[in-house]
Amino acid sequence: MTGLYFHIPFCAKKCPYCDFYSVSYHKDTVQQYVDAIIRNLRHYKGAVKDVDTLYFGGGTPSLLSTAQIGAILDTCAECCSVQPDAEITLEYNPTRKAGNYLRELRKLGINRLSVGTQSFSDEQLRLLGRTHTAEDNRRTVLAAVEAGFTNISCDLMLATPDQSAETLSQTLDALTALPITHVSAYMLQVEQGTPLSQNEGLLARCPDDDATVDRYLQAVRTLDAAGFRQYEVSSFAKNGFESRHNCKYWLGEDYLGIGAGAHSCFQGRRFCVPKDVAAFLAADNQPTELLDAHPLDREERLMLGLRLTKGVAPDALSANAKSRIPMLENAGYICKNPTGNISLTPEGFAVSNAVIGALIE
Repeated sequence: MTGLYFHIPFCAKKCPYCDFYSVSYHKDTVQQYVDAIIRNLRHYKGAVKDVDTLYFGGGTPSLLSTAQIGAILDTCAECCSVQPDAEITLEYNPTRKAGNYLRELRKLGINRLSVGTQSFSDEQLRLLGRTHTAEDNRRTVLAAVEAGFTNISCDLMLATPDQSAETLSQTLDALTALPITHVSAYMLQVEQGTPLSQNEGLLARCPDDDATVDRYLQAVRTLDAAGFRQYEVSSFAKNGFESRHNCKYWLGEDYLGIGAGAHSCFQGRRFCVPKDVAAFLAADNQPTELLDAHPLDREERLMLGLRLTKGVAPDALSANAKSRIPMLENAGYICKNPTGNISLTPEGFAVSNAVIGALIE
């Protein structure tokens, strides 16, 4: 089974911390872009057969009209075998008026919504450059439920400027009180070249390393108590609501990305489309750049497996890595889970780069 990813790189406003590829929204360009996605889907007809996940990411996919999203979904059905139980996700920015659009999305077959809530503190949202409020978050989720969505994920950003244990607790309480099934909790990354990276005053208000770990562990424990089980370093779900599409990335399954800036791991190669909307629009078939002719070697599979709470079999580790197991266990960073696999603990996930590095050398 293959996953399809559509990168929709248009935004009404660029967030100061965001390093994802995006451009300003223009109505005519967006229609040309949708036409190019459809053209590329037809190009891949025959190469992509059985599809069980589709994901509209961005950017801001909810800037597309429902007619444009419907045209893409119709072409998917025309060009490949979309499974009856396929997970079809769309990333959605909270708005004050969401009802009609969400009802139309649900009628089209979108069955999973990923809502960019980020925080339930108006001050935190303002510092992050978001254009919505905490009340917009709440109204959007409730409107999605009213529209018929039963699989709703919310984004949560950790270690943001001025985020304390108290302000995070307020956000977590508001988040877990909503009828959602999944949370993606990310620690704020300061990427070079973004406006945030040049705002020294705001950066000085971010939690230090120790406080960042504390905020992460606070989120893990609160979400777990509310029934959201951690299954990946940044992902928490109620039983049966894990993101099937994102799991493809971590399990090494095929996914094909379409759109400027989209990445793929497909038919034994990892490649990407250049971050250039004009080039994507001009080409009959999207241009691609080869990133890895032989992906998913032993080291990469170990690294991806250790991102998941299911972990990896001890026999998959090198002798050097095995020798570090007692030290990492004593430090509380790893454990043997009920299946006998080596997996990271919440404390290990909080410093996952260092722990995973120690286990794949």
